Amino acid sequence: MADFALVLNKRAGEARSRLRVKVKPASAIKPLSLVKPVSAAKIPGRYLAHQEGLPCLPVPPLQQTLERYLQALQPIVSDEEWTHTRDLVADFGKPGSVGDRLQKGLERRAKKTENWLSEWWLQTAYLEYRMPVVVHSNPGVVLPKQDFHDRQGQLRFAAKLIEGVLDFKTMVDNETLPVEYLGGKPLCMNQYYQILSSCRIPGAKHDSVVNYARTKKPPTHITVVHNFQFFELDVYNSDGSPLTSDQIFMQLEKIWNTSLQTNKEPIGILTSNHRNSWAKAYNTLIKDKTNKESVKRIQKSIFTVCLDAPIPRVSDDLYMSRVGAQMLHGGGSRWNSGNRWFDKTLQFIIAEDGSCGLNYEHAPAEGPPIVALLDHIVEYTKKPEFVRSPMVPLPMPTKLRFNITPEIKNDIEKAKQNLNIMVQDTDVRIFIFPHFGKNFPKAEKLSPDAFIQVALQLAYYRMYGILCATYESASLRMFRLGRTDTIRSTTMDAFNFVQSMEDPGRPNLEKAELLRKAVQAHRAYTDMAIRGQAIDRHLLGLKLQAIEDLVSMPEIFMDTSLAVALHFNLSTSQVPAKTDCVMCFGPVVPDGYGVCYNPMEDHINFSVSAFNSCAETNAARMAHYLEVALLDIQRLLQATPKSKL
Repeated sequence: MADFALVLNKRAGEARSRLRVKVKPASAIKPLSLVKPVSAAKIPGRYLAHQEGLPCLPVPPLQQTLERYLQALQPIVSDEEWTHTRDLVADFGKPGSVGDRLQKGLERRAKKTENWLSEWWLQTAYLEYRMPVVVHSNPGVVLPKQDFHDRQGQLRFAAKLIEGVLDFKTMVDNETLPVEYLGGKPLCMNQYYQILSSCRIPGAKHDSVVNYARTKKPPTHITVVHNFQFFELDVYNSDGSPLTSDQIFMQLEKIWNTSLQTNKEPIGILTSNHRNSWAKAYNTLIKDKTNKESVKRIQKSIFTVCLDAPIPRVSDDLYMSRVGAQMLHGGGSRWNSGNRWFDKTLQFIIAEDGSCGLNYEHAPAEGPPIVALLDHIVEYTKKPEFVRSPMVPLPMPTKLRFNITPEIKNDIEKAKQNLNIMVQDTDVRIFIFPHFGKNFPKAEKLSPDAFIQVALQLAYYRMYGILCATYESASLRMFRLGRTDTIRSTTMDAFNFVQSMEDPGRPNLEKAELLRKAVQAHRAYTDMAIRGQAIDRHLLGLKLQAIEDLVSMPEIFMDTSLAVALHFNLSTSQVPAKTDCVMCFGPVVPDGYGVCYNPMEDHINFSVSAFNSCAETNAARMAHYLEVALLDIQRLLQATPKSKL
């Protein structure tokens, strides 16, 4: 099933949702009477009632998907390939054909399940994916640099951040989290219930995700890592109230002072390895009773806080990119990569030099819930401290001990080597486009997201003389347990526009009309995708249905056109935030780019990644071409009167 990997080659980074969602203010939602934190196996009433009110994900009509598939192929495959695929599609879609039978199977599945796609997607895109989660799956987020340069400032900020996460957790536990809306429709809130107290666990053939938030005794501790050493820190008092930031600060100081020696083995680096290698090392590691208990405490913790060493000094223009690399992979075994447990759903990273951010394991959630959490925390850290009453002494945080056998030591060395190769190969460029933000396209009555996507098409076309399969994540959260589908940004309208931009003989007015058509086509595809009518997940569902039904694989799934369509040289995502931050992730194919952006009012934060081992790709070059494309499109619009389109 070689092409099956292509279906899934988003490498779990696939599901980064792009749409800004409107949040109904908490004041507009009737307050609940005091509810105990979630402790039963089932999430109680309010959340459940909201979820049950959401529609189920539809199965799109087969003919509609097949027609749209052929349209999507036009700009990226040759005429000969397209004609061949058209014939395969015609056979696949005939009444009574294998396609017809698979479609009926999917429709039956949709009637029997809450969401016909979500479990399949979790398994195939994430848990069965065997590449390392580092770079290939886990995104990083770069938060604004903080104003401290020493241990004291680092620990004060970390304490306030922890208090902010616990404040958010209270809303999750009490179900007072404001319901999010998109276009007036409520969104599925399930992902918020998956990101705390959860962890990925390696397995020989596929991984699993455990969530301890709804067990009889939900965890009350977090994990803190400093100098590669892990500590269990209880963040609740015996009466159930959370510790204050002053109390947390004192506990963090104890951890810092206990972990000053740095000659410890970086046990966390094992989590950065290929999943099969890590699964073997994991089984070796937990044979020892002490190790097993320590690993369990990390897995069960509410989240992890990584107190990092300062990042290596670089010039100001490279600083953000270096921080992005730290958030994505930790910089390698000589820097902070051993200060991580990459399987943990949430890892907040705070370095001594004021750089901070997050690394998150992608299986339980997409970007927007993570960013909503970060927005809450960043606002919380700005709140002034109240005067505290005298504090009772708190117990010493527990150091998690590991017995390192020669075999485990060998596994760590191999993981270090593999990670360092990956770190050397990954080029991350974070830059701020300062000339305009979402205000400019809005003033032109254009969707900012579609505007940026068309600029990306122009940049790629100028670099390579062709267009490529482009993935942008679309949220399916209008539906119960919805994850994502693909917005295919490479349209014939985009192709017509980029060709016109390279033709000096074409008048500006015509180019501007073609631009607006390309933007509108992208907007229309986006609307179709968020309503559950896009093609990618439907095609994947039909293929998985064929595997489940044990029918011989239909030719449409063995076709070179599908391989081209699923080879996403551009894997992109808009992850908007109130905070002036940016998310970054790795490319999903060896000769591709990972592009993420956060459009602010008057500037745009971009991250661009590429692999150094590919001679054809270059992150800095792509960033340059993207900046020029955005400016050229702005000049084009300013030089032409607004169209009535």
